[in-house]
Amino acid sequence: MNIRTIILLLISIAIAALAVLNWNTLITPTTVSLGVTDIEAPLGAIMLGLTILLSVFFLAYVLTLHGSVLLETRRHVKDMNAQRDLADKAEMSRFTELRQFLETQQRQSQDLFNARMDAMEARVTARTAESENVTAAFMGQLEDQLRGRASSASGVQRVADVDVGAFKPSGERF
Repeated sequence: MNIRTIILLLISIAIAALAVLNWNTLITPTTVSLGVTDIEAPLGAIMLGLTILLSVFFLAYVLTLHGSVLLETRRHVKDMNAQRDLADKAEMSRFTELRQFLETQQRQSQDLFNARMDAMEARVTARTAESENVTAAFMGQLEDQLRGRASSASGVQRVADVDVGAFKPSGERF
């Protein structure tokens, strides 16, 4: 309980105690002026009744106000939950877009890497074939020179300088 409720409860108890202790005085008839006429009635009972009526209206007002605050709070909580759900969906959408972007980037990087590897493999294969052809041509020239030397056994021939870059690969494999 908060302090306001305790104070209101204490005031209500004090009014009720005064009414019970002074009941005979409250119900004593006196002349009461209503503005246009005068009547004989118990003024204390009238004032007590008006105080009770005022308290009932005050309680009705407080309960109505409290109910409207509760309904407003409930509506506000619903709106906040809806906004949170929208924010969660937007965040999930951003995560999905980010995942798709990263997958696309990874796929492009993988494709680029595969293309580079294929090109490098093709260059290595071509280079290997060229090297094999150059080596075979060089070996063939050396064999020809050795045969030429063997046929001219009487004279000493000098082996010609061979320029390896002068040979063009034929594309045949030996």
